[in-house]
Amino acid sequence: MGGMFDTLRNAWKIPDLRKKILFTVLMLLVFRIGTHIPVPGLNPEKFKEVIGGGASLFGFLDIISGGALQQLTIFAMSITPYVNASIIMTLLQVAIPRLERLAKEGEEGKKIIGQYTRYGAVILGFIQATAIYFGMGGVIMDRGILSFVTITLTFTAGTAFLMWLGEKITEHGIGNGISLIIFGGIVSRGPQGAMALYAIFLDKVEGVSIMDIVSLVAVLAAFVVVIAAVVFVNQAERRIPIQYAKKVVGRKMVGGQSSHIPMKVNSAGVIPIIFAMSILSLPSTIIGFFFSQSTGPVVSFFKNMQESFWYAIVYGLLILFFTFFYTMIQFNPVEIANNLKKNAGFIPGIRPGKPTSDYISKVLNRITWFGGFFLAMVTIFPSIIGLFASIPNIWFSGTAVLILVGVALDTVKQLESQMLMRHYKGFLE
Repeated sequence: MGGMFDTLRNAWKIPDLRKKILFTVLMLLVFRIGTHIPVPGLNPEKFKEVIGGGASLFGFLDIISGGALQQLTIFAMSITPYVNASIIMTLLQVAIPRLERLAKEGEEGKKIIGQYTRYGAVILGFIQATAIYFGMGGVIMDRGILSFVTITLTFTAGTAFLMWLGEKITEHGIGNGISLIIFGGIVSRGPQGAMALYAIFLDKVEGVSIMDIVSLVAVLAAFVVVIAAVVFVNQAERRIPIQYAKKVVGRKMVGGQSSHIPMKVNSAGVIPIIFAMSILSLPSTIIGFFFSQSTGPVVSFFKNMQESFWYAIVYGLLILFFTFFYTMIQFNPVEIANNLKKNAGFIPGIRPGKPTSDYISKVLNRITWFGGFFLAMVTIFPSIIGLFASIPNIWFSGTAVLILVGVALDTVKQLESQMLMRHYKGFLE
C-alpha cells in the first residue's frame, strides 16, 4: 500500500503525468455527475418497487453503474452493453476466421475490431434500453411514441457517452478507461455498503450477542483476506527458463544469454467473472423486468436463483470454463515454441519444437487450473460468509474486490511504466 502511494506521489511531481492524472479524475467526475441526471418521464421510486429492492438481482448492476440504475439516470445501463459487445467479439474471433486474422494484424486490426465493438455496443444498448422500457410497467409516467424515443435514446446515448469517455481516459489519461469507469462506480457505492453493514449491527445493539459480533468480524476479515489473496495471485507468475544457443556472427560469438517466459497465474484477470456474470444475470434480468409480479415455480426459481447453492456451483464452473477459454486465446504455446526455435532459444532439458509446446501447454494448464479455482473461490466465498452471517454483503462480494484490486494494480503499473520511460528519456537527453 505504501508503494502505491509513493508511486502516486512521485508521478504527481512530473508535469506531464500530473496532467494525465488530473484529466482522468476530471473525466471520472463527469461520470459521477451524470449518475445524478434523471431521465425525463420516469419514476425512480416506482422502479424500486418493481424490482422489489433487487439486492440480489440488480444489486451488482447498480453498484457498477454507481447507483445510476436504481435512480434511473442517464447512465443507468452503465458500460455493460460495451462489456457484452466485447464478450461477443472475443467469442466471434474464435468462430470467424476473418476476425481472427484481424486480431493478429496488430494495431490496425485492433482498431477495426474496436470499431465493430463500438457499433455492437450501441446496438446492444438500444436493445437493452427497449427491454427496460417495456419491462418497467408503471414506472413510465406517460407511455407513447415520444416517451419511447426519448427514454430509449437517452439510455443508449448515456452508454455511448460513457464508452467515449472511457476511450478518452485510455487515450489521454492513466489506465484503462472502461475499467476505471467500473472502478469508479464500485468505489462510489463503498460508503453506502459500509453504512448498511453498520446499520445492521446497530439494529442489534440492544440484544447484541457474541455471534453477532463474530458474524461482523467474519465478514470484515473475509474482505481483508480476499484483498490480500487477490494482490498476491495477481502479482504471481511462473517463469519458464530460456537459454539461447551461442553462434558465430562475423568474428564475434553471440548468444548464450539466459532469459525466461513469464506466465501470470491469473492472466485472464476479471474477464472470466464478467463473462460468467453476464450469462447468469441474463435470465434473472428478463424475469425481473417482464415477470416481476408472477409467482410461478419457474419465475420463483430464477428470482431466487442467486441465493441458491446450485447458482454458486454453476457460477464457479462458468468461471473455470472462461478462464481456460480466455487464457488459450491470449497464450499460444505452439507460436511461442516456433518463435523460440527461430531465435535459437530452448528450454533447458526440453527439445525444441513440439516437446517445447507440449511442456509450455502443461505448465499453462496447471497454473490456469489454479487461477480458475482461485477466481471461483474468491467470487463465491464472501457470499457464503454473508449467507451464514445473515448479512447482505453485495458490495463486499469477491467480484467487486477483484475488479477494484485488479484495476488499481493495473493503473499503478501503468504509472510506473510511464515514470520509467520518462526517466530513461531524461537520461538519454
